[in-house]
Amino acid sequence: MGDYVVVLEAPIIVRDVETSEDAINVAVSKVAKALNKEKLDFVRVEIGYSQCPVCGAHFESAFVIGSVGLVGMYLTIKVYNAQTIEHAERIAKAVIGKALKKVPLKVYEIRELTEEEEGEGVEFEE
Repeated sequence: MGDYVVVLEAPIIVRDVETSEDAINVAVSKVAKALNKEKLDFVRVEIGYSQCPVCGAHFESAFVIGSVGLVGMYLTIKVYNAQTIEHAERIAKAVIGKALKKVPLKVYEIRELTEEEEGEGVEFEE
């Protein structure tokens, strides 16, 4: 059994926004509300970053076209007592997916949990 940190990518669509900053604020609020509703306040929510294909600079993944925004977000969760890395991925997707229905979740990163990172998370019990 292992303990893992799983980071998932999630595209969040928001409506009636004018700027990318508005889109980010609405998306963070929307995701936080959905997670809190399911008592998942231990999931860390961060704005994703994209890389410019021309210059290589990084920028926040928020795009607005015609008052509709798309915001890329990272959702980080700690999974305890998973049997394998794949098992940790399935647990993370199931737990977060329960709160964010109809939002496709893709694994961005999975790593073993270090002692400094321990804290609240999801524990798998057989």
